[in-house]
Amino acid sequence: MSTTLFGIVDDRALGTSMRLIVTRPDGLAAAKMAVDQVVKSIDDAASRFRDDSELSRVNREAGREVRVSPLLAQAIAASLRGARLTDGAVDPTVGSAVKLAGYDRDFASIPPDGSPINLSVTRVRGWQAIQFDEGARVVFVPRGVEIDLGATAKALAADLAASAAHQAVRAGGVLVSLGGDIAVAGDPPFEGWAVQTSEDSNAPINDGEETISIESGGIATSSITVRRWTRGGVDLHHIIDPSTGLPVVGRWRTASVVAASCVDANIASTAAIVMGDSAITWLAANRLPARLVDRDGTVHRVSGWPNS
Repeated sequence: MSTTLFGIVDDRALGTSMRLIVTRPDGLAAAKMAVDQVVKSIDDAASRFRDDSELSRVNREAGREVRVSPLLAQAIAASLRGARLTDGAVDPTVGSAVKLAGYDRDFASIPPDGSPINLSVTRVRGWQAIQFDEGARVVFVPRGVEIDLGATAKALAADLAASAAHQAVRAGGVLVSLGGDIAVAGDPPFEGWAVQTSEDSNAPINDGEETISIESGGIATSSITVRRWTRGGVDLHHIIDPSTGLPVVGRWRTASVVAASCVDANIASTAAIVMGDSAITWLAANRLPARLVDRDGTVHRVSGWPNS
């Protein structure tokens, strides 16, 4: 990505890399302050790695109605919308399954190798089990169910952070990337925002990688190749198939999707990994430009994704 006349800052947030770019460098400090505030608020509300987060309280109080903050309500609503749109391929009730697979703490703290763990095919309870009154901001999670907002909360943070940063700058354009979940706001650069489509969001900018241009909305990449660990010689990863309660075993190793928001892009990219072969038809029916990489590295471009 060209850095000419841009203001750029790199940081860490939500257990991953963060990049903020503004087209008006004089507004970078104000934009960064706005982004930091959004990220902190999301972490306070929706982190499953913090015992003091609102989400952890909701999960601890399973079997009881809990009134939540407007921000957590927004995050829960986004996750349930994603479940409806994907017919349950993206399901927020995978929390217990993710933990059982070994992703029970911030990823940086997970040992890359370890002793065997016992996993069995068990369909997750399903998003329909969650009772949620969005207007009243009241959620009821049945006993034995644990909510995980991994497919939506970070993307929602990117959307909200980009909007807040643009309001702080009051001119030009803003791009926010949180671990490869990218949202833009305001007026894009003349040539658009150039985005490198890498499996690893921490990969350095490389002219050999495929790059596309976006002007609005967001882009997200989901992959089974990056957040991986081994237990008893078995490779595991963080994307759970709700129909089995196990890490996805399917056709795609990586899916990138462009959508009207980063949340929608992340819902679609995660769903594509879970759906496997049927993802192509689903993405085309929903007119979502996507780039899918199968297990042998072959790239499939869907629904108007530009050729490199």
